[in-house]
Amino acid sequence: MTRVEVNGLHLNVEIAGDGFPLLALHGFTGSATTWQPFAASWAQYRIIAVDLIGHGASDAPADESRYTMASCTADLVALLDALDVERAALLGYSMGGRVALQFALAAPGRIEALVLESASPGIDDAGDRTTRVAADRALADSIERDGIEAFVDRWEALPMWATQAALPEPVRQRLRAQRLRNSTAGLANSLRGMGAGAQEPVLDRLGELRMPVLLIAGEHDAKYRQLAYDMRERIRDARINIVEGAGHAVHLEQPAAFVPLVKEFLTTCLQQHQQPASSVRP
Repeated sequence: MTRVEVNGLHLNVEIAGDGFPLLALHGFTGSATTWQPFAASWAQYRIIAVDLIGHGASDAPADESRYTMASCTADLVALLDALDVERAALLGYSMGGRVALQFALAAPGRIEALVLESASPGIDDAGDRTTRVAADRALADSIERDGIEAFVDRWEALPMWATQAALPEPVRQRLRAQRLRNSTAGLANSLRGMGAGAQEPVLDRLGELRMPVLLIAGEHDAKYRQLAYDMRERIRDARINIVEGAGHAVHLEQPAAFVPLVKEFLTTCLQQHQQPASSVRP
């Protein structure tokens, strides 16, 4: 565990390997431990797994204005600076995928390749965004009112996680334990500041991306499968893979498919576009 101070905030970072940097961003209620099972398979990379603001062992400020997408991406740029990383590959899952898209648009020169798993470019319709903001704020209030365990019970009962019922019991127990380690303030403020309704939608800006992009979605996750197809139409250099037998959390539900997809994509991109020596600041 490494705690790095960026912009007055301490982020918990878990680093494994010593190859080309791969910045890995977890989903809502997740943490850097999301990526631990893949460290051995991706040993040729320097995996920089970070607990995003309000999650895991990173700080969870009481001020909800600290939880904007702009602040989050600025923190990640500062994190790369603190670690002497000039350019990195970027992997984001779900909420982490939304953060990754914002990062890639805000600081494209820092990203060599982008992997988006079950990601969204935000909500285009203004009315739908308003509705989502209200729903997220109501959920945030309930987290603070009822506590983390009641929230996790409610969260795990959502239809989007139904496909995880087939996971082995130890895997589901580890996931639940990880979710419970989050703080009520951190999760509540993450919803208020970084929810899908609160962020600026970027679908119309995806044509600005010039790095290669891999879009991954699960066969049984209809909403995010369609979002992946929508994004592929807007991104100049994008490929897509819909993973059979998976729902929203492809990495968890079908790791045997997920691991080589990411590895082969990054290997190809880095061979074509980057020499390892240039990944570190002089």
